[in-house]
Amino acid sequence: MTVTLSVRDLRLSLTRPGRTFRRSLPTNILQGVSLEVSSGTSLGLVGRSGSGKSTLLRALLALEEPDSGSVTLQGRPVRPGSLRSLRWFRRMVQYVPQDPASSLDPRMTVGQLLREPLVCLGIDGQHSTMIREALGRVALSGSTSGKRPFELSGGQNQRVAIARALVVTPSLLLADEPVSGLDLPLRNQVLEVLQLLVNEQGLGMLFVSHDLDAVAAICAETAVLANGRIVEHGHTAQILDHPRHEATRALNVARQARGVTAQ
Repeated sequence: MTVTLSVRDLRLSLTRPGRTFRRSLPTNILQGVSLEVSSGTSLGLVGRSGSGKSTLLRALLALEEPDSGSVTLQGRPVRPGSLRSLRWFRRMVQYVPQDPASSLDPRMTVGQLLREPLVCLGIDGQHSTMIREALGRVALSGSTSGKRPFELSGGQNQRVAIARALVVTPSLLLADEPVSGLDLPLRNQVLEVLQLLVNEQGLGMLFVSHDLDAVAAICAETAVLANGRIVEHGHTAQILDHPRHEATRALNVARQARGVTAQ
């Protein structure tokens, strides 16, 4: 069964009563954003800092209430609420953070970290088997479950963060800059894992990044976010080779500059 997370005409403003913001920030963060991600597909969401990527992710994760528009999963409305009211959603949609160091408690073993969402979401079954299988899906051995985050490399910790999302067997992943800050070999390892999850295991993924090269490696389609709007949306190769919007062209210039620096 195809599982689809849909966003329709999402609008969010920082001027709504009860919200506080720095005066230097724009007040209209999201302005009529629409997109869709389904199981078995990968969509890249790219944009510079301040374009609205993080706010959109929060809305998709039911952590931020939009002013108007809708977020739905299989046609069912997704809104902020209690853990109990969102349990159905968290079982189907999981989040991969940018910085695993901020999401992995250093006092817990990897096994304990992966068991936690199974318990919180009330998932029955043999948790030890589920943990071992989730680690295997990201190319980590079962022995990793006895280690703590500080005993692992940055790339291993990022794969642990992905395994923690996978352990509840979701249909969709929302990945927030999952290779940012990793050196090239580790970055490529994580990208290969994510590509395998989509292409061979049927997961759907929204891959949020400012790095067009990373997006091009695993995403068939890309949406470009600028000033709270989707300004381009289409095949990734087309957007890379023939950018139409100035925001996309600026991202391409930055991509080319990184390539020159790397050489």
